[in-house]
Order: sequence, then C-alpha cells, then structure tokens
Amino acid sequence: MAARSYDAYREDRVGRANVGDTAPLRAYYADLERMHAGALWTVANKIEPWEPKTESVPVVWRYADLREPVLRSLDLVTPEQAGRRVVFLENPGRTEMSAAVGWLYSGLQVMNPGELASSHRHSASALRFIMEGEGAFTNVDGHRMTLGANDFVLTPNGTWHEHGVADDGTACIWQDGLDIPLMNALEAGFYEVHPDLQQAVTYPVDDMTKAWGNPGLRPAGAAWDKRYSPLFKYEWAPTYEALHRFASVTDGSPFDGIHMDYVNPATGGPVMPTIGASMQMLRPGEHTRAHRQVGSFLYQCAKGHGYSIINGRRYDWRERDIFCVPNWMWHEHVNGSAGDDACLFAFHDLPVMKALGLYREQAFGDNGGYQPLLEQ
Repeated sequence: MAARSYDAYREDRVGRANVGDTAPLRAYYADLERMHAGALWTVANKIEPWEPKTESVPVVWRYADLREPVLRSLDLVTPEQAGRRVVFLENPGRTEMSAAVGWLYSGLQVMNPGELASSHRHSASALRFIMEGEGAFTNVDGHRMTLGANDFVLTPNGTWHEHGVADDGTACIWQDGLDIPLMNALEAGFYEVHPDLQQAVTYPVDDMTKAWGNPGLRPAGAAWDKRYSPLFKYEWAPTYEALHRFASVTDGSPFDGIHMDYVNPATGGPVMPTIGASMQMLRPGEHTRAHRQVGSFLYQCAKGHGYSIINGRRYDWRERDIFCVPNWMWHEHVNGSAGDDACLFAFHDLPVMKALGLYREQAFGDNGGYQPLLEQ
C-alpha cells in the first residue's frame, strides 16, 4: 500500500481519524462508554489539535456603554450585600467560565466615597487598573496605597486585601483582572474573609512605592522572598514618562510600538507568577505589524484612540474601552490620531505559558506584515 501524503494524513485527522463507522465499531464504542472509557481516535484532533484553538472571540467593551450601568449599581446593592460591587465582562465564547478571554477574568468595580469593602484573600492573583474618580485606596497585607487614574495595583495570590474610597473622594471605578478561571480549571481555588472583616494599616501609607518604586534603585540589604512584586502600585505619571524616554532612543517593536513590561523590581521578572502586564505607546499615526502569540490578552486604552485588527477584522477603541485578543490570533494596532500618542495597558497569561515552556510567537508573513481586512 502506498504511503499517504502528509496533507492527506492531516486532512483525515481533522475529523475522527481515518476510521469508518461500522456496526461493530459502534457496539465497541458503546461498550467502552459503559466502562467510562473511549477510543482515542474518535477525539484525537479535538483534544490534541494541530495548533491552539480557542473558544474565546474578540470583543470590545465600550466604556461609554458600561459606565452608566456600573454607576447604577451604586443605588441597587451595597458592598456588604454584594461582597464586591462589580459588573463582570463576559466573552461570548467563555460564558461557562465567566471569563473575559481564555482563563482570565475581568470586571468593572465601583465604590462610593466613605465605602470600605471587607478584607479577604484568595488563590487567584488579582490586579486593579484605576479608570476614574478620586480618593481610592487599597490595603494589601497592611500596606495602604493611595490610587489615581491609570495607576496599576497588585493584590497578589494569598494576600489580605481590601479596597475603599476616602470620605472626601468621589465615586471611583476601576478594572479588576484575575486568573479565577485558571484557578477553577486547576480546582485550586480558596476564598477567605478576614476574621476581623477589616485589617489594620501597619505600615506608612505608600511605603512600598517609596521603597521599591525608584528607577534603578532598591533598598540596600532588603530581602524579598515572595513570588510576586514588592511594588504593589505602579503609578501612571512615571510610567508615561518612561515610555517617552524609551521612545527617544528606540524605534520600538514592529508589533507593539513603544512597549514596556511592568516588572518585579526584586527579580526583573513578571509582577506575579500567573499574570503579567505591560504598557505600550503608539506614536501618532503608527500602525504596527501583525503577529500572534500563545497567550490571552486584555487591553484597556489608557490614552487616545485607535483600532486593532484581530484575525482580519477591525475593532475600534477609545480611552477607557477594554478589548481582548484571544490566544493565537493575529493582531495589529493602529493609533487613530495623527497628532498625539495612544497608550494601551494590557494584562495577560504569558508568565504561565513561559513557565510551562509553551510560549510561541509568529509574525504575519504576507502583505508586508499587515492583515487583509475581511468584510465586517
């Protein structure tokens, strides 16, 4: 018998492998099912695909649409009643997981002046990106931080944390990001409420920022043995300044423009073991080239406006909008302004992919690195 070509073999395996459907086989499958077993060749390509296949789809969550219902929740439930007053973002392909994309969760949380949520901790790693309002704060293991717009905050796995808004502040909205779906997939999730409901502030306010947030410097002799960053708050002003300083000496990435990772200053690695984050700046009129990565991304526009092309379709975004790029999908970004820069915050699961040796990246090879647009 002549050997089949590679293409023929691959085509056969797209379905149920090259096995017919006969009465004896159907009886065989039924026997296996009764024993809670099955024949691998009937599911081989489903459970072991040729390349990553995601059920997530690209989505843009428009802040102009979500802001009013988020604020309306202030009159409907209290933090005590709801636990956390959050409107979560649900990907149409991941509704069973309440995931925004892949194994990542996101939501918009809102609090009124004078409110303080109960202190808690959980297996999931979490982050906050402040969207609007004044007077927000977070307390992580006794370290209280004051927060402003576009500040990026960590509440790592296993840390006691609580959020609130000062009495003289305004209603505050921020984006939550967590790896809850991943923890549930691993069946590793725990959740605890602090026995005293609130935790004490045991350090000077903003102490970790003042100790660990100085570029190129770290506290002499300081020991940090945790697997997450000691810098719980990454402020917007120095981040934006760093982007411009970097832009003055580099052409940037062809795929992401001026692109900088938030890092653990004690190790130089990602801010948390399971979630990484970055900020990128697209210069006026910049159009990056397309690539795809093994990893799921949630972006928030921190400044400006533009659009992204994801698997050949255009998705427009402006300040405060959130959008996702699912795993192994081609994507490129465009700054919609000819006169000002645009900035995109992103968090992702690349630390997991890289730690497990699964990360890959591929540049789009046709049309000069740009995707052809499909009909919308």
